[in-house]
Amino acid sequence: MKRGKNQNREMPFLDHLEELRWRILKSLAAVVAAAVTAFPLSGLILDILTLPNDRLSDPARLIFLKPAGMLMLRMEIAVVAGLTAALPVVLYQIWQFIAPGLLPRERRLFPPLLFSAVLCFTAGAAFAYGVMIPAILPFLYGMGTDSIEAVINVNEYASFLMRLILLTGLVFELPVAAFFLARIGLVTPALLRRIRKYSIVVIFVLSAVVTPTPDPLNQILLAVPLLILYEISILVAAVAYRRRLSGDPENSDAKSGTASGRPESKSGHKPRSSRGPRSNQRKPPAGS
Repeated sequence: MKRGKNQNREMPFLDHLEELRWRILKSLAAVVAAAVTAFPLSGLILDILTLPNDRLSDPARLIFLKPAGMLMLRMEIAVVAGLTAALPVVLYQIWQFIAPGLLPRERRLFPPLLFSAVLCFTAGAAFAYGVMIPAILPFLYGMGTDSIEAVINVNEYASFLMRLILLTGLVFELPVAAFFLARIGLVTPALLRRIRKYSIVVIFVLSAVVTPTPDPLNQILLAVPLLILYEISILVAAVAYRRRLSGDPENSDAKSGTASGRPESKSGHKPRSSRGPRSNQRKPPAGS
C-alpha cells in the first residue's frame, strides 16, 4: 500500500490484486458507515419518496404486507442512501486504483471530474423525482378501473422509485464519461458523431427499459434529455480531445513558440553563419 515514493515502479500482479482488495474494502466500509448513519433518517426519506403519490388527485393507498416489511424497507432505504452518499468515496477509491497507470496531466482531472460526476448524478436524480415520477405514476394508476382501488405494497413502491432515480442519475453521467474517455484517448468526438444515429436507437431502447410504462410519451420524456446529453457529450469530448492534443500548458507554450520561430533562433543562426563564410570565400576568386 505504501508506494508513494516509488509509484513509477511496476507492480507485480499479486500486488495489483492486494491493492484492489483494499480499495474494495475501503469502499464497502464507506458505504456501510453511510448506511448506518442514514438508517435513523430512513423515515424522513420514505416520506420524501411517498410525496409524489400524496400529491396526486387520486393517490394510491400504500400498505405493508409483512410484519417485518417496514423494517426491511427502512434497511433498503438506508443501504441505497448510504451508497449514494458514499459515491464520492467509491469514485475516489476507483481513481486511486487506476491513477498510477495514467499520465500526470491525466491525474489532475480527478477533482473536476468528481465534482462533475456528483453534479450530473444529482441533476439526474432531481429530474427523475421532479419530472419523470409525477408523469409516470398517474399513467400507471390510470390502468385501473372505477371498481378497482389502487392499493400498493409500500416496499414495491419505494423500490420502484429508488431504482428509477438511481438509473436516471447514472445515465446523466454520460457527459462526464465522454470527457474522461476522450481525455485519455479512448473516444474521439469524430467517433461520437459517426455513431450518432446508432446512439439514438440505443437511447430510445434504454429509455424504454428505464421507464416501466409502454407509454411512448414517458419514454420520450427520458429520451429527449438523453439526446441533449449526448450532444453535450460530443462538445465536452471535443474540448477534452483538443486539450489532449495540446498537452500540458508548458508544452503548448513551447509549441506555440516553435511555430513563431523564437526557440529556433539558436539553430536558425547556424545556417546563416555557415552561409556567411561560404559567401566570403567565393568573393575573392570573383575579384581576381
